[in-house]
Amino acid sequence: DGRFGPGLPAISDGQMLFMLNGVKKLKDGSGRMAIIQNGSSLFTGDAGSGASEIRRYLIHGDFVEAIVQLPTDLFYNTGISTYIWVLTKGKPMHRSGWVQLIDASHCFEPRRKSIGTKRNDITDACRELIVTAYGEFANGKVYSDKNGIYCESKVFESVEFGYNKIVVERPQRDEAGNVILKRGKPVLDTSLRDTENVPLVQDIDAYFAREVLPYAPDAWIDHSKTKVGYEIPMTRYFYEYQAPEAVEDIVARITALEQDISAGLAELFHKEG
Repeated sequence: DGRFGPGLPAISDGQMLFMLNGVKKLKDGSGRMAIIQNGSSLFTGDAGSGASEIRRYLIHGDFVEAIVQLPTDLFYNTGISTYIWVLTKGKPMHRSGWVQLIDASHCFEPRRKSIGTKRNDITDACRELIVTAYGEFANGKVYSDKNGIYCESKVFESVEFGYNKIVVERPQRDEAGNVILKRGKPVLDTSLRDTENVPLVQDIDAYFAREVLPYAPDAWIDHSKTKVGYEIPMTRYFYEYQAPEAVEDIVARITALEQDISAGLAELFHKEG
């Protein structure tokens, strides 16, 4: 019951309680707040845990309007990435059922002189890009040039962040490789137990037939242990594949370094001689 009814996070990380407290105080129909959190609020906690249940409450309740990933090194005493959660009890119709993610990790200018771990600043130009991205609510749009200061917006249905965590069981086998039965049912081997996270938008049985049975034909799902979880894998949604450096280029760079080291050693020993 009460403001913390949706769930309790780990004792070591109470920041999501501040989020629930803020949501509780929002005015119905029009309240809006922005709160800065670290990355743990996005994904910590297994399915069914307090943290996951809080995310489930916020997302399923359609309170999450947008999440903005900020650059690193913005604060005096920490260099970690931080995130602005924009929460509301009055989503406009075109945002209802959707969550906007904004990657603004490239929206900064380096400081000429750092203050502790604060090495970057969000300038007025950076803020303008972020606010424009938030206001336009566009999916897959990049604001400004990716070779410089920019941010990117993506929009997802709320159900995208949910998953069913299923427990996959396997049977014990005797020395001859036969399944051990007890009262006509296979005896499970707990050492072979595994789990799979199945997106809520996918059918569990179809996923199991496609992703598990081809590799473990004797496996089955213990449906009594299925739990619903919610997470927001921000990094995965904005990941861009970068081809690895060509082997030839790596070899050439190593060869050049070896030659430089050899020349330095030769010069050193020549001087000593």
